[in-house]
This record gives sequence, C-alpha cells and structure tokens, in this order.
Amino acid sequence: MPALAAVRAANAAFSPAYFPVAVFVGGTSGIGRATAEAFARYTKGNAHIVIVGRNKSAADEIIASFPKPTKPEAKHEFIPCDAFLMRNVQATTASLRERLPKINFLVLSPGLFNFRGREETVEGIDKRLGLHYYARWKFVYDLLPLLRKAKDAGEDAKVMSVLGAGHGGAVELDNLGLKKSYSALKAGLTSPTYTDLMFEHHARDNPDLAFIHINPGAVATSLVRDSHWALRPLVALASALASAPEDCAEYVLHALFQTERGFSRRNQRGDDIGDLKHYGTDEERERVWEHSKEEIDRALAVKIDSSV
Repeated sequence: MPALAAVRAANAAFSPAYFPVAVFVGGTSGIGRATAEAFARYTKGNAHIVIVGRNKSAADEIIASFPKPTKPEAKHEFIPCDAFLMRNVQATTASLRERLPKINFLVLSPGLFNFRGREETVEGIDKRLGLHYYARWKFVYDLLPLLRKAKDAGEDAKVMSVLGAGHGGAVELDNLGLKKSYSALKAGLTSPTYTDLMFEHHARDNPDLAFIHINPGAVATSLVRDSHWALRPLVALASALASAPEDCAEYVLHALFQTERGFSRRNQRGDDIGDLKHYGTDEERERVWEHSKEEIDRALAVKIDSSV
C-alpha cells in the first residue's frame, strides 16, 4: 500500500508522449469529479477532457477550475446524459464516436445510494443496477472502437469502473438481473460481480487493453451525505472514517496510470487484489454477458413517450 505522498508523486510524473483523451462518466460530483480535476491538474490542462453527467452547472464550474492549457488541441467539454436510460447512453456514445478520434481513458463512476427496493425506469431496468452496471456496460461496449484506435496507435487505452472490487456475491443464474428476487443488499453484491465478469470478457477479446475495477472504499461524497434522513446516523459514522474525494482520486488515478494491460481488481489504496472474493465461472461469465446484451437491447426497444 503506497503512501498518499508517494502516489501523488507518481501521478505527477504522468507525461505521455501522446495527446490524451479522457472521458469521465459521472464526472460532475464525488469521486468522478475529483478524478477529473486531478487528471486536468496532472496534465496541466493539456488534454481533451469530456465530462459526462446530468449537472451542467457543476460541470461548468469544474471545467472553469481546470488549468489553462498551452496546447491548441486541448479541449474541455461537458456532454449531458441521464444514464438511468439506456437510450440516453446510446445517444451519448454515438455522439462521442462522432466527435472523438480516440479514447485513452474511460472512467465510469455514476452512482446511486439508498436502501429502497427495486425501482424500474420506463425501460424496465432497475435504477441501481442500471447506473452501477448496465449503463457502464453500454458505455464500454459502444466506446470500445475508440479505445482500440488509441491502442492501435501505440497509446494507452484503459477503462475503469469505480465500484466494489472484492465486494461481490455469487451469480444467480436463475435470477439474472434480480428480476425474481431483489433487495438493495443483493443488488449491491450483484453489480461488482457482473462488473468483474464483463471486464474479464473484454480482456479476453482485447488482451492489450486495460480494464480496471476498483473499490474506492468509504468516501465522503455528496452521494452519501445527501442520503435519506433515516440513514444519517450510519452516514455520520461512516463519514468519520471516510477518505476525502480528493485523496481517493489520487489512488484511483494511480491505479489507472499503473495498470498496463489486462483485467485488474484494485482496493481503495490502488493495490491489486487478484482473485480475492472473486465470483463467477466461465459459464456464468458468458451467461451474464448474454443477459446484459439482451437486457439492454430489450430496454432500447421499449416504446416510451418522447417527453419522458
């Protein structure tokens, strides 16, 4: 476990020979925001940074805080996307494929914190599983061609999901998507396992790319602070033990920069945890993959009112 000072020093040494393009999904608050800000700081603003999220005013504030770049190709922009709906994700990825020549870093951190039961969107996908897994699956699947362009040019091509490596549960093949039996706890154990299996599938097909699943640990973000009043005593205790988003972002970036290729699972200090508390067989991995693709295709096919 490297000390925070050592991690900061390593991150400060990041100086790629190429011009980096980074996309931060969920980058308007919490860990995503802190990571985008740190990335901008370490690149001195000389990067194409795309923040994807729902809060434009927050994005404008974040982008205004970035260092002023000295390279003319540098660009900092916001793309609005309500990732609860798969059709919004699809529209966003289509836009990104049109406007970006490549992606070097794709960081996914949209989140939802509550203990309510299953809450489905108009597309029929549970909101918690949607943000923590299905939307991220769709972003990676659709943007893989841009990551491949970066790698084929001899550059970094890395994907990171900030979620819960080492905190998953067993796969229930008779309850994929938790359609038959659901609880907040079960959903919290399912999305990390599905993430591991998704990244294993991608790493098998793209062994030269990096796919990183990191558990950030307890972090004092607004997602936690703004939780339901009944959770506030628990939140107060957790916050006392939690790390600051800015410190967490340093470890997140360190794991992102240091992982060269393949699938890696990391803890809150960026250490590789290997197969610790890993769930899923080869068969389960492929069953989850097919389920994910079918579930997203089914959601996209749902006819909804255009005003929704």
